Amino acid sequence: MVDGIHAYLDRETEAALANRRPGDRERLRKIIGAVDPRLPVRALDLVATTASPAEVGRGPGYKVFAVRWPVLEGVTAEGLLLEPDSPPAARVVALPDADWSPEMLAGLAPGVDPAAQFARRLAENRCQVLIPTLIDRRDTWSGIPGIRMTNQPHREFLYRMAFEVGRHLIGYEVQKVLAAVDWFAQQDPARQTPVVVAGYGEGGLLALYSAALDYRIQRTLVSGYFQSRQNLWQEPIYRDVWGLLREFGDAELARLIAPRLLVVETSRFPNVSGPPAETKDRRGAAPRGRLATPPLGEVQEEVRRAGDANIRLIPSDLPGSEPALQALLGRSKLAPAGPAPAGVALDPAPRLKRQFDELVAYTQRLVRGSPARRAAFWSKADASSPERWRQSTQYHRDYIWNEVIGRLPPPSVQPNPRTRLLYDQPKFRGWEVMLDVWPGVIAHGILLVPKDIAAGERRPVVVCQHGLEGRPGDLADPGVDHRAYHRYAVRLAEEGFVVFAPQNPYIGEDRFRLIQRKAHPLKLALFSFILGQHQRLLEWLGSLSFVDPDRIGFYGLSYGGKTAVRVPPLLDGYALSICSADFNEWVWKNTSVDAPYSYLITREYDMVEFDLANVANYAELAGLMAPRPFMVERGHDDGVAPDEWVAHEFAKVRRFYTQLGLPFGATQK
Repeated sequence: MVDGIHAYLDRETEAALANRRPGDRERLRKIIGAVDPRLPVRALDLVATTASPAEVGRGPGYKVFAVRWPVLEGVTAEGLLLEPDSPPAARVVALPDADWSPEMLAGLAPGVDPAAQFARRLAENRCQVLIPTLIDRRDTWSGIPGIRMTNQPHREFLYRMAFEVGRHLIGYEVQKVLAAVDWFAQQDPARQTPVVVAGYGEGGLLALYSAALDYRIQRTLVSGYFQSRQNLWQEPIYRDVWGLLREFGDAELARLIAPRLLVVETSRFPNVSGPPAETKDRRGAAPRGRLATPPLGEVQEEVRRAGDANIRLIPSDLPGSEPALQALLGRSKLAPAGPAPAGVALDPAPRLKRQFDELVAYTQRLVRGSPARRAAFWSKADASSPERWRQSTQYHRDYIWNEVIGRLPPPSVQPNPRTRLLYDQPKFRGWEVMLDVWPGVIAHGILLVPKDIAAGERRPVVVCQHGLEGRPGDLADPGVDHRAYHRYAVRLAEEGFVVFAPQNPYIGEDRFRLIQRKAHPLKLALFSFILGQHQRLLEWLGSLSFVDPDRIGFYGLSYGGKTAVRVPPLLDGYALSICSADFNEWVWKNTSVDAPYSYLITREYDMVEFDLANVANYAELAGLMAPRPFMVERGHDDGVAPDEWVAHEFAKVRRFYTQLGLPFGATQK
């Protein structure tokens, strides 16, 4: 099953390249989370103390200052300003790779080959240069002190919490670049001096996205980044962008920059072999994610796909080569390279910590504000009666399925059911069942059928769903008494219910989680496939002569409980849903920076769902079951969340059912 889903996604990724419909700037802004209004930048703040002046260095023809500038409420950009002694020939945002400090790119600190210090070279050529600090790939602050620290790169830690509120580290840092452009524009309203963005590695990514979004950027240098994005899922997870490949590859972003100049430099990429190594005290990072220099032909092919975009392709070994800078500045010759600036390299760690903490705090404010945004999303739903509720929330169901989970076409092949007898018990028989869903993608499980069903009788069905790394036999095998499930599928069959225990694809550790990595760029997710499997399952069960198709219920535990709030609410074929050992305040669960239950500090990188916090928490998802019954089963010691979280979220569901005229404990026929 898992292999079939992987193969399906591989085919869809290839097809997305041929079928891509280029999106516009607003769509790009949405999926990278660069959606918040920026603060005005009237001037840069000089960063100084009585012990450390703002001027930190001087080079031939320019001075170097420590600066910061406002971006969002509570969020600043911070780095270096290289100010020429004469009026600037260009105003440049120079973006280092994530693991380079601004001082390294300016030549004030070791770590970057002098020939690759392109910020310094631009300043030597009479450019005003701003170098922002980027969040790096170390794991120093990734975790919850006193509870658990992780080996997640800082970029991954921020990506996880931001994704849930419809933001992204890419978007945050693009906003920092564009805030710098705001300042450039304020200095030069007539736009007589060109505005330029130049970046390497992660900075190259930001340069490409920033220029694609903002026409004020007249010239762009992307070094050590431009290539095909067909293998985006193999890159570090903090580059994961929801739905990107449906609309944008690097070539499509280049077309958004056209007819402005784009210089693509094929320098060596940053060498990233994965997250920081696990230790006894630090684990939980997405285990894969590598960066390596692609073959030149791959870069050339992506440039070719860009078509008529105004691209100059410059082969180079190191970023910021003389030919690349000449093309960027429109000069046939540059000033000779001078000595590195004389000055003091500040300790970059406190500045980086400030930048990290600001983004954590800003994202947490978005989390705290998400209930109001959810209320706005649901404001047009009519809860005056159960009937009006069902009708008026069709939009919300479609939106959640299309925009948050990701919708696949309905099952496209015949079910072709295959069965074999597994159990013959005194009260029931059990069959293994396999059904086709899409080409190469199957649904699978165990069907238990009571022996006392009379001719022509139609029985209710309970679909019993296992949890993480589970098997149908954990619930439905008479010879197995799993400590979490206690044979509940078997016991239901013995009570006279028809039972189906599906195999869900969340099995195989990182192998199934990689489904999310492949699916997200296609605007899909693991539950896109699970929903299709249940569409097929409901269709097949309803066709059986001994099944009452109007009385099919769902009972899922743990990851099966996640299924209980994502599948039955969207599929009318389920008459009720029971969420066991999972129901909680889901937004807190994915974003909390102070709770031991937080998914931020575990290996479950597959849990994040883009912008879910602003659309639906578990109470809203459960509300989509109404007027059908919904139940939560809570084990006090199951470790999913504290009782208070569960009670808090379920109280909203109970109150909503009461408001609909469906008192707690009522049933619907």
